[in-house]
Amino acid sequence: MMTLTRPSDERPLPGSTALTSRCLCLLGLLLSMLLLSACASNTTLKTTKVTPLEREAQEIPEAELLDVGIYQFDPGLDAANEDDKVIFPEVRNAESRFMAYRLMQTLQNSAAWGAVRVVPASADSIDVSISGSILHSDGEQLTLAIKASDATGRLWYEKEYTGLASKYAYGKQRGGAIPAEPFQSLYNDIANDLLEYRRQNFSSAYLRKVRTTAQLKFAQEFSPEAFSGHLSKNKQGELEITRLPADDDPMLQRIQQIRERDYLFVDTLQDYYGAFVREMDDPYREWRGQSYNEVVALRKLKRDARRQTILGIAAIIGGIAASGSDNGSTRTAGAVAVGAGGYMVKSGFDKRAEAEMHVEALQELGDSLEAAIEPQIIELEDRTITLSGSVENQYQQWRDILREIYRAEVGIY
Repeated sequence: MMTLTRPSDERPLPGSTALTSRCLCLLGLLLSMLLLSACASNTTLKTTKVTPLEREAQEIPEAELLDVGIYQFDPGLDAANEDDKVIFPEVRNAESRFMAYRLMQTLQNSAAWGAVRVVPASADSIDVSISGSILHSDGEQLTLAIKASDATGRLWYEKEYTGLASKYAYGKQRGGAIPAEPFQSLYNDIANDLLEYRRQNFSSAYLRKVRTTAQLKFAQEFSPEAFSGHLSKNKQGELEITRLPADDDPMLQRIQQIRERDYLFVDTLQDYYGAFVREMDDPYREWRGQSYNEVVALRKLKRDARRQTILGIAAIIGGIAASGSDNGSTRTAGAVAVGAGGYMVKSGFDKRAEAEMHVEALQELGDSLEAAIEPQIIELEDRTITLSGSVENQYQQWRDILREIYRAEVGIY
């Protein structure tokens, strides 16, 4: 009698089940990473909402109208990441003047302050001082760190501001009109915060104190022997007024005249900054527009390279898993998958190389935008003087001349 036996079950190769399981788990993880990276990838903004500039509607008494000095921004080169390939020193140095001037114009338009000027770093006897650092600037995104304080040494606040430009920010509008400043909303945010902080935190008496403190600081700088006892520091390191000079004090009147001359020189610097910004505006807008396109293209290429690499690795792992099968067709498909995966990984590397080409294009865009201040010739009553060098150097030379004038007027030799 013939005995029928059931065919034995097909058994996988030793260890192949565990290998396949691990491969499939890793494959699922890679695909999940790909999905997450695709979901998290940034897209270009077509429009941006502009924060309206808040304007002061009420008239402010002269004694409470604070002057504002904005220092040329720190270009942020010392704190820059070595891997950040969209930073060009020439552009950043130009931006440090450009952005300070744009903020000055915005504060002027708010009608909430007295004289608003871009000032050299050594000008410290100002009612309100604003300093800024450029943390990021590539045409698509601008991030500034802003610090505001007053003449007493009191810190108002420190805050970071970030703005995004839309994809249409740098194109010509209908009729050939030039679009508004792409990051005007950021400057409006700063101006609105300054105004709100002043309204919420300071009384009329404190505002008058700030103005008087700034005047006495200037007087101390030019005549410390006469005005050193008018200010002192409290436990917080802030200046307090200990006594006031008489309104008819002849030395104070001379100091006020010197300060008016100082204002006149700083106002001439505004002409320099204004001319610089006007000359810079067109090439800088062109640079930012190209930089915007390059940054967006660079990000897309990096994203595509990552996707291609992940898909390629996933295909290779899937092919390895299939090659462990006893089925010939499955093994053949696995070999094809491994080959295709290798090609996709290579494609991802090629896209990274293409991204590096865009980085080089960005670097080539940053070769210009240098600027130097022209020597200034100033006519005084008894002589003609020429100031040369940087803004800071010229201002220091001017301060030295003012000290000579003051000392001559009061008979100090």
